[in-house]
Amino acid sequence: MGVYNVHERVLPVPGVEVGGLLDGLAGDDDLLWPRRDWPPMLLDGPLASGATGGHGPVRYTVAAYVPGRWVRFTFSGPRGFDGFHEYTVHPLGPDRTLLRHTLAMRARGPARLTWPLAFRHFHDAVLEDSLDRAERVCTGTVARPARWNRYVRLLRRLSR
Repeated sequence: MGVYNVHERVLPVPGVEVGGLLDGLAGDDDLLWPRRDWPPMLLDGPLASGATGGHGPVRYTVAAYVPGRWVRFTFSGPRGFDGFHEYTVHPLGPDRTLLRHTLAMRARGPARLTWPLAFRHFHDAVLEDSLDRAERVCTGTVARPARWNRYVRLLRRLSR
């Protein structure tokens, strides 16, 4: 099963400001990952190619990193997640930047069930929360905050 999932937000700030958020991923002062409500993104060292880690049951290796622009993580778990997820920063002008998260993978074996039944819903919620964090850091507010739907709330209760 092929999966291609994109979340993005246009932020009214220069690309260098959004790039700084990207560069802080998995660090002590990470302002992008919503670690208060979700398992933190942790790496075995600084954000750099070859670093390994993950968040919750999702495991990965940093496959590529261009500071301020792009970071790609290649999945190593859960079983059946064959692909990557990445954040990219796209300046749209001097004071507008698109922050995009892309997940592209083939779901094989058990992931053919776990992705559509649980992981996709968690993924969509955590990514919208991440983009809300980026917007709040860059602007001081969030115009349309993400809300977890009933199914996500149920899955969170069941996963405790």
